[in-house]
Amino acid sequence: MKLDIASHQVLWNRLLAVVEEQGQALIRAAFSPIVRECGDISAGVFDQQGRMLAQAVTGTPGHINTMAEAVLTLRDYIQPQNMKPGDIYTTNDPWIASGHLNDFLLLMPVFYRQRLVAFTACTSHLVDLGGLGMGPEGSDIYDEGLLIPPCTLVQEGQINALLLDIIKANSREPVANEGDIYALSACCETGARRLTGMMDEFALTELDSLADYIINTSRNGCEQAIAQVPNGCYKSKLSIEGYESDIDLHATLTVNDRDIHLDFTGTAPCSAKGINVPLNYAAAYSVFAMRCIIGAHIPNNAGSLGPFRVSAPAGCILNAQAPAPVAMRHTIGQLTPDLVYGCLHQALPEKVPAEGASCMYDLPLRSTPGADISSAFALELVFNGGTGARPVKDGLSATAFPSGVWGSQVETTESAAPVLIHRRELRIDSGGSGEFRGGLGQRIEIEPSDDNDILLFLSVERIRYGAAGRNGGGEGAVGRIRLGEKAASLPGKGVVTIPANTTLIFETPGGGGFGSAHRRKVSAIDADVSEGLISESAARDTYPQWLAAGRRAKK
Repeated sequence: MKLDIASHQVLWNRLLAVVEEQGQALIRAAFSPIVRECGDISAGVFDQQGRMLAQAVTGTPGHINTMAEAVLTLRDYIQPQNMKPGDIYTTNDPWIASGHLNDFLLLMPVFYRQRLVAFTACTSHLVDLGGLGMGPEGSDIYDEGLLIPPCTLVQEGQINALLLDIIKANSREPVANEGDIYALSACCETGARRLTGMMDEFALTELDSLADYIINTSRNGCEQAIAQVPNGCYKSKLSIEGYESDIDLHATLTVNDRDIHLDFTGTAPCSAKGINVPLNYAAAYSVFAMRCIIGAHIPNNAGSLGPFRVSAPAGCILNAQAPAPVAMRHTIGQLTPDLVYGCLHQALPEKVPAEGASCMYDLPLRSTPGADISSAFALELVFNGGTGARPVKDGLSATAFPSGVWGSQVETTESAAPVLIHRRELRIDSGGSGEFRGGLGQRIEIEPSDDNDILLFLSVERIRYGAAGRNGGGEGAVGRIRLGEKAASLPGKGVVTIPANTTLIFETPGGGGFGSAHRRKVSAIDADVSEGLISESAARDTYPQWLAAGRRAKK
């Protein structure tokens, strides 16, 4: 049946509803708090060629954009002629799926009237896969847990019980892992059921025409948006702490009339520790950052992703090769948007925000070795810092950009692990000054709730290098981690023991400011002071116009 443009648009919108229901099925069925409370997932529908047609709104770019490529790889590996109705395939190979072992990718072929017409896919984070766990201490991928090559998880509707037993046997959280795998399967099945229901409702026998319309329309729109960016070659460098020593990330952004090439040549080599980043993950966040500025209104699919290409020398820290350790690949991978924006700002100076905290401030917690089995646990908490100020607005406080992973909730955390959260509040004066202020970080105070010590696996950035301002804006406050108010600051990476009756104080970074502080409106400064976002002393020292308007700091 030949469809007109209006019909294609109706069906496209329907696909968006399908994938959103698919994503919600995963969140509602998941066992792990990082999935059901934080939304660390992706879900999507793909055509029979493996091209992504639509993605759920809920999800992280590290899952969504890696999934767009992973489905193509997994489809070719399994081969369509070997697929049957009711099959579901899986892998957590970091170089296929989402960059580290804890993320499982599932792929389900969708059959309609005995013919393969599409695929559904999803990704989510499993809390523990054995090994050294979620931390940077591994020396290779084998230290970091159980690697599942591409294989069959469900065969014609029957679960692969042996595979599930192996996954459970290699985890400190076997029940959560089992529940999350069933939730992932339900996600794929929900998408497949809704997709074939749509085909029934609209009397479709195939999706090829709709797929071509979606991909061609999206690609054309993205190419038109790229054409508005001045052609040229733009370079940027970002210095970060790394693990053993400081690391320089380099980027060269080449803009042509219809496409963009990002290259990481010059970037430091891999670390001996698990902060290395597979290229699929670095590319996922880099392209997401560009898409936030270029054609942001165009839906994310194979068409709109097509004009962007990312490359890097093999063996650099943004193109780690197997079997490099990659457990904490998000620590550096989520800083690539700031690196990319350093290039893009040169081409579009009035559209690119200041740098932000960027990488998630993870708190992977675990019971100490030898703990009684009744008190053993593994849990990953997620917190965020402030985003960089935008060219016309303040930054957002305690907001997950670029990851989109929501912060862990107090009540859920305390019910899932033996911890007490005494305090969680915005961190005053942490946003960079400017005409538009950077977003604030937050302060979290956590203590073991029983007499047992807890292990913390740290891997964060912005401990020494704060988020830079843009166009004269001030730098955001750096992060800070301590065991007690008067204790010395801890390094950003390594294993830390939180003793019983000791409070971990965890302060996340603020975002950089945009524009000169002298241009900030007095009314905006008044609001910041009255709402407790900046102190009166900071207002006095940073914004002379505040004093000139007759304001005075309290003595």
